[in-house]
This record gives sequence, structure tokens and C-alpha cells, in this order.
Amino acid sequence: MSKSQDEVPDEVENQFILRLPLEHACTVRKLIHSQSVDIKDKLKIDLSPDRRHAVVEVEDVQLAGKLVDLPCVTESLKTHDKKAFYKTADISQMLVCTADGDLHPSPEEPAASTDPNVIRKNERERKKKGVWKHGITPPLKNVRKKRFRKTKTKVPDVKEMEEIRSTENIESPEVEKEVKRLLHSDAEAISTRWEVIAEDGTKEIESQGSIPGFVISSGMNSYKQSHISSVMKIQKQICKKEKKLHEIQNKTQRQKDLIMKVENLTLKNHFQSVLEQLQVQEKQKNEKLISLQEKLQRFLKK
Repeated sequence: MSKSQDEVPDEVENQFILRLPLEHACTVRKLIHSQSVDIKDKLKIDLSPDRRHAVVEVEDVQLAGKLVDLPCVTESLKTHDKKAFYKTADISQMLVCTADGDLHPSPEEPAASTDPNVIRKNERERKKKGVWKHGITPPLKNVRKKRFRKTKTKVPDVKEMEEIRSTENIESPEVEKEVKRLLHSDAEAISTRWEVIAEDGTKEIESQGSIPGFVISSGMNSYKQSHISSVMKIQKQICKKEKKLHEIQNKTQRQKDLIMKVENLTLKNHFQSVLEQLQVQEKQKNEKLISLQEKLQRFLKK
């Protein structure tokens, strides 16, 4: 059977908390407990068009009310036998009434600007005025500031800072390319010279250095320059190999210490296999290092 089009739809129940001064709260409580029929004549609420201010009348006494937003939603429950409870609504607002407030506050003037940023800013400020920073019980005073405070920003650690720097380098490849070129040219330098100049323009410190065993002259031919460059490259390779060999030797020593301490046979076998791999790597690095050292000796004898 179809419903009539003229039938009034069921009203959705909306609830809010009515906070009154103590003497008027006692009067309203007595009216509710008495279940009087004329309670509508003794308690009246007239909400203003801005939906934020109201005039509450309790037995011919007018009170100024302001509708505020609570920090969080509070559930409302009903019961008939004080055993079974069922939810009726979510309460998110409270009407705070005072006896000394302005019954008819001046309406807020609409913003004259058409700029959307200004309009959004005015809207945020208007919402802030209707925010209630406390809860509905005394222990929850300033609860919005205590419990809903802003999250502290985390200070990035060293690893995160390195990741940020690497990201910045990726975003600027030209800068990274120039830095690599400068570092490469510095590494291939045969001699260095630096000086410290004071504010008055006088030279205080001056220093000059060169690679030991090589005397750089202005008339050096291209063959000697290429020879020196080759020696420098071999020396750099030897330094890298020695550093890598030293790291592998440290890992090998730590692995031996772990094998001595561990009693579990399965774990010990695993550590032993890792140790054998490290020893193979150490042997290979050592052979490459010896080969580079012999190559360097041959170049120096030329």
C-alpha cells in the first residue's frame, strides 16, 4: 500500500545540551519531573537567524544563549526500565545561557570582499567564535587544548638528513655534475698552492705542495705528464683497495668472535659459511692489491 503524498515525514530527532544558571536549572528540572502540560509556556527557546545566538525564557525570565560546538560528539541514551538502554542521538552542540548577556546581539556584517581567500578566512574566524574549548564535566576543562593539541614536528635524524640531501642532488643534476667535475680535477692535481689574505690585502700565510718524488717544471713534456697522471691513478686505486681490504678483515675478525661465542650448531654452521665467503673476498682483494703495488713499482722504475 502506497503512502499518501500529503503525509508528513517522520522528524529526525536532534538534541543539544541546555546549560542554565543554577537557579534556573533547578526550575527547569522541577518542570520536567512534574510532567506538566504547560511546560511549553514556561520554557521557550527563540533561535536567531545566525543559528548561534538565542533567547531562552524560563518562567518569564529571559536569558541570553549562545550555541557552541563541543570538542567531540557525545552519545545520548534512553531507558524505560533502567536496564535496557538504546541510543537516540549524537550530541555535538550546547546552548550556554547567561543572565547578564546581550539578548539581541548585533548581527555580523557580511564580508564586502569577493576574494575567495578572504571569504574562507572570515568563515574560519566565524567558526572559531562558536568553538567551546571545554568538555561538559569539570575534569575536562581546556580539553581541546590538552587532548587535541597540535602534533609536534619530528626532528629529522642524520639518516633522514642524508636522504634529503640526496633528493636535493637528484633534483639538481647540473649542480651535482659540476661538483663531480671539480672534485675530479682536484684529485688529478699534481701540485697545490694556497694562501690566506688579510682584510688589508696583505698575505699572511702562503703554502705550496707537490707530490713527493716528482719535480714539476714549466718545460715538462706530455709524456712525463701522462706518466705522472698514471702513477697518481694507481696510487688512488691502491688506497681504495687497502681500505676495502681493511673493512673485510674487520668483518672476518667479528665473524670469528661470533663463532667462538655461539653454541647452537646450526647457527655456528651459518656463521662459518659467512666466514668462508669473507676469507675468499679477502684473498681476492689481497691479490689485486699486490698486483697494483707491482704495477706501481714498474712505473716508478721507468
